[in-house]
Amino acid sequence: MSVGTQKTTRPCPRCGAGIGGDERFTVWCAACDWNVDPAGPRKEPRRLERMRRELARRHGEKLHADVVSGEDLRARRDASALLALVIALAVHGLTAVVAAGGIWCLVHGWGGWLMLPGLLLSLLAWILRPRPAKLPDNAPVLYRADAPALFALIDEVAAAAGTRGVDAVVIDDLLNASVQTYGVRGRRMLMMGMPYWEILTPQQRVALLGHELGHYSHGDVRHHTVLGSAYASLITWAYCFAPDEDPDPADAALQLLSSLLLLGPYWLVTGVLLLLDRLTLRAAQRAEYLADRMSAHVGSTEAAVGLTDRMLVTDSAEGVLVREANRAALTGPSGYRGAEDRADELWKRLTAHMASVPDSEYERQRRVAALRGHSVDATHPPTHLRRAGLLARETLPAAVVVEADRADRIAAELAGARRLVGRRIIRDGPSFEG
Repeated sequence: MSVGTQKTTRPCPRCGAGIGGDERFTVWCAACDWNVDPAGPRKEPRRLERMRRELARRHGEKLHADVVSGEDLRARRDASALLALVIALAVHGLTAVVAAGGIWCLVHGWGGWLMLPGLLLSLLAWILRPRPAKLPDNAPVLYRADAPALFALIDEVAAAAGTRGVDAVVIDDLLNASVQTYGVRGRRMLMMGMPYWEILTPQQRVALLGHELGHYSHGDVRHHTVLGSAYASLITWAYCFAPDEDPDPADAALQLLSSLLLLGPYWLVTGVLLLLDRLTLRAAQRAEYLADRMSAHVGSTEAAVGLTDRMLVTDSAEGVLVREANRAALTGPSGYRGAEDRADELWKRLTAHMASVPDSEYERQRRVAALRGHSVDATHPPTHLRRAGLLARETLPAAVVVEADRADRIAAELAGARRLVGRRIIRDGPSFEG
């Protein structure tokens, strides 16, 4: 399927150099960076996230210098990681104290005024309780019997990465992928966005699996169940205590009093979160670079670099999905009734569009990433730095190769989930990660 392009040439309004480009994408000047980032970095509304990103910037610049210099980045259980674990256990201990206080109030104050604080404390403990992730009930889930070729590939990648594979593969509609544990027995699931899988080459998919499983082989501290659940509890505390940054003038006095009462607990929780970030952020970002190295080891340096390039243009892929959903909506009920027939067409349009993305757009996005730096994400190094880190090391061949017939078998196993996700996108539009 061809994708039409409109190329123009004009003088740059800033420096006068000739600029040209595909009108489907932002037109910019490579000589002076005019219009390279017209939207600018997203302004994070919450103070906590702004502080976390500033901390990430300070750690990230030093860490990238270490990556380029070739310093050994092997994951280590150092004093910072141990202290972070102690703090996480203290957070869970506080939740247990809240639960115990609620039970005590209910038992000793049954029928009296103590029941009210008992109920409130019990409800708060229930909200903050550590809980393992669960398999989603609104997305296709594949097990080994459903997709033997896919699981065989995952197992081969896991073996090359020095870890074990996954127990379930969840197919969703996000332009992302991740591996996490679920259930009390600590099983692993691969959360795989079908749109993301579709825009990658077979070898880039291997690199993606190598990156995600690499987090376990290198002992990423933030993949630790105790620490991860403590983060979730603290973020819930911060959300509950956060002052309203856009108050309603009609209730200004009441909101001011509420903010003053909550300010102390909010800053206490914020301080603990920032302390955990300080203790674990360098290790978490180091784990991303180590996972990228595993990605290159398993899928090849070329595939790992191609994967980081695809990360840069996921907004463009998202735009295709939104347009297809809007097109179905404009045709009325008949568009939704034909969602199943149009699902395959959706994926064809997506892959055709991504194949037509010009090199100038990749370069623009790399420059945008350099301008925005760590403002995009508080936990991941900027994509352009990860790409540079891969290119700074020796070029590696693939440890796991996907031949054409193997890729076809995997595609056949994913066909049903692919169609279901395609129908959902056409009917409801794509999901966006917040």
